[in-house]
Amino acid sequence: MHAPDSVPPAQPSPLGPDSLTWRYFGDLRGLLLIGRTGILQNMHPGLAAGVLQHSDLFANPWNRLLRSIPPILGVVYDGELAAGTARQVRAFHRDIKGRDGQGRPYHALNPELFYWAHATFFEAQIALQEWLGTPLDEQQCERLYQESVHWYALYGLPMVEVPANYAAFRVYWQQMLEQRLQATEITAWYFGSTGRLPAPYPWMRGPLWWCLQPLLVGGVRWVARGTLPPVLRERLGLRWTEWDQRRLRLLAGFLRLAWPVLPREWGYFPRRGVRYGVPAALPPEGTRPPGLDGHGGQRTIRPPVSRPGSPGRRTEQ
Repeated sequence: MHAPDSVPPAQPSPLGPDSLTWRYFGDLRGLLLIGRTGILQNMHPGLAAGVLQHSDLFANPWNRLLRSIPPILGVVYDGELAAGTARQVRAFHRDIKGRDGQGRPYHALNPELFYWAHATFFEAQIALQEWLGTPLDEQQCERLYQESVHWYALYGLPMVEVPANYAAFRVYWQQMLEQRLQATEITAWYFGSTGRLPAPYPWMRGPLWWCLQPLLVGGVRWVARGTLPPVLRERLGLRWTEWDQRRLRLLAGFLRLAWPVLPREWGYFPRRGVRYGVPAALPPEGTRPPGLDGHGGQRTIRPPVSRPGSPGRRTEQ
């Protein structure tokens, strides 16, 4: 099931504080899953080739990460400016093209590549709640998914890769896991690297970074190893023991207890002095936000239709 039109709706309006995406996308606990999201993206050979050929990832991985996070957040949280932020994100990718390791041409704005990256950001919200928060029910997942369709439309790219609903997305997701993703030079570097990385900010250099690096780098890498779908963990040859699983459950239990106690604004990404994801009032679960259909998608998004060969069902996080 995919979108019937090759172009998105004209002038889609941005998501607002009444959306579930505002509630979940800016959650700072997502930093623990940022390695997982990056690996899911860079197991796509076209995306991995673009990163290898158009960034200094191996020399300083923080450059790409710190450059990418603010505008991606902005497409969700910039309000009336979100469409402009989306155009900037699209422009960033305009010249990222070439051939991958097998000689196949790629372009970052190819709908397959661009949508896969977007799909990992959507799925990360569900995975975060399943692993470290409160798992979402089917209705919430559907509403969040329809919001992600509207969010994607802001980029102005063809909608041909976009599944019709959350059930179709699970099908798409599982087939990507099983048939499209593979080990790449980036995954080998990420899980095989044992050297020290540079500090992301000058003020963190020295003893502070020596203390923080095992947590911020090694810890996130460990969480990625444990939260990747088992089919990918096996494909990458990653070891994960029962003891690892117990420790991950302990971490999740601690966060579930501690997170509600924190001041709410502490739990979200900051941007330009404003805390993302802290709406003045969120609608009760199960209610319909203003301007959205029953699933949280804008009414300007027309329902997708089926396309032969639609990818497979997601059963794991």
